[in-house]
Amino acid sequence: MTDTSYLSSSTTIGERSFQWGARTYVMGIVNVTGDSFSGDGLNNDVEATVTQALAFQEAGAHLIDVGGESTRPPGATYGQGAAPVSADEELSRVIPVIERLHDALSIPISIDTYKADVARQAVAAGASLINDVWGLQRDPELAAVVAETGAPLVLMHNQAGTEYNDLLPDVLASLRESVDVARKAGVASDAIIVDPGIGFGKTVQHNLELLRRLREFKDALGYPVLVGVSRKSTIGTVLGGLPPEDRVEGTAAAIALSIAHGADIVRVHDVQAMVRVARMTDAIVRGWSPPSS
Repeated sequence: MTDTSYLSSSTTIGERSFQWGARTYVMGIVNVTGDSFSGDGLNNDVEATVTQALAFQEAGAHLIDVGGESTRPPGATYGQGAAPVSADEELSRVIPVIERLHDALSIPISIDTYKADVARQAVAAGASLINDVWGLQRDPELAAVVAETGAPLVLMHNQAGTEYNDLLPDVLASLRESVDVARKAGVASDAIIVDPGIGFGKTVQHNLELLRRLREFKDALGYPVLVGVSRKSTIGTVLGGLPPEDRVEGTAAAIALSIAHGADIVRVHDVQAMVRVARMTDAIVRGWSPPSS
């Protein structure tokens, strides 16, 4: 049986201790791009980014995730998907933002990248978490950088196509491989978070099945789970083709059920609304008592 003692353990991100199992943590998304699928890209505007991140912190976010390369997928909605950017271009977008946010925020900053050099410089600039949407598959040097910096790491499942022999076992096997690469490079076990990769290399039916079976990730892998379902195309499809900006209610339903099925962190665009969803869901799932006067 997998050791799930992490449920009562913690991970230090920046100067904060994240107590797994005690509550759900909300990660606010800051896209320093002009081509985000969700339509909220800030197009390299540092001042707008700082304003948005401060608003997210005020609304109750526990983390800010900064991304400088869109991961918009290919398909009928998005055409050919987002064009890749060079490490230099990505650095020019994210480093000024992270430096400013490090001075402005009291909550930790995450860098959303799969490139080793971007991760290294982002941590030096003030990021405290590395969020790799390719689960160490794209840049072989990233695992060593993570171990060197000591920053915790999010390993997301991703693949180029949507073909699986058996969905859940295949996704679990891939995540185990990512964890093995990280551990062999020297990344501490308590510094690893896994993400099933909703919307990446998966059909709508795949995404819905993984959300239904989220608890199995914890049982099988024994690591905290991050879920990024906010405004995803699966929600738009289920709700009859709604555009990203109209997917708040669908996101709320998916977030609430993800928490009920074991999510530890939810990565969201609509921070104020989803903080409230998380608090209400936590009250039901984890218990609640009135604040002391």
